[in-house]
This record gives sequence, structure tokens and C-alpha cells, in this order.
Amino acid sequence: MGRARTLLREQATSWKLPDEVTDTAVFLLSELMTNAYRHAKVPAGREIRARCILEEDRLRVSVTDANDTLPTPRDASPDDESGRGLTLVATLADKWGTEPRPFGIGKTVWFELQAAPPAVR
Repeated sequence: MGRARTLLREQATSWKLPDEVTDTAVFLLSELMTNAYRHAKVPAGREIRARCILEEDRLRVSVTDANDTLPTPRDASPDDESGRGLTLVATLADKWGTEPRPFGIGKTVWFELQAAPPAVR
């Protein structure tokens, strides 16, 4: 997970993304990677992969694993020590979603962030 965060931060720096976008993206990537690691239970030899794409003013980060179960946000109680990851993703991302991998085993969970400040008119 640490390597994925480091690589995203390095890529965001090379793209000259605003610090607040980078910090949010790295945090949300960490949440998705943690969920995949804890819950995917992927078979031996299968990997969890992260990908980031910058298109115009939009950063899209996705995490793919080999488990077919699509995650859903939970209603964590104040005393719960976990269960808030997808709620944080839904709150902080501009868009997010889950989808089965179209030509393979598993799923992809993704989020998008506005990568540039809105134009001033």
C-alpha cells in the first residue's frame, strides 16, 4: 500500500496537481487499497492493482482485485474502529463507483477528483 501511495504522489507531482488534490487522492487510494487487502481475499498469484489517469481536469484513480464481490458503504457506529472507508471515499471524491471487471475475474473500485481549480468567470 505504501508503494502505491508513493507512486501516486510522485505522479501527481510530475503532473503539477494542487497539493490538496494530491493529498486527497493519496488518502482515498489508501482507503481503497486497504479495503482490497482486507476484504478481497484474492487467490494466491492474484494481485491488487492501482491505476491513475489524468484526463484534462479530472484525476481518476482505480483499484482492481480478483474478488467479484462489489463493496458498499457501511453505517459505522461511533464506537466502530473500522467501516468508514467507502463513506470517506463517497464524501471526499467528486465521483466514485464499483464495477465488475469486463474481461476478467474481480472488480474495480474507482474515484475521481477535480484536478484543477474551476475556471474563474
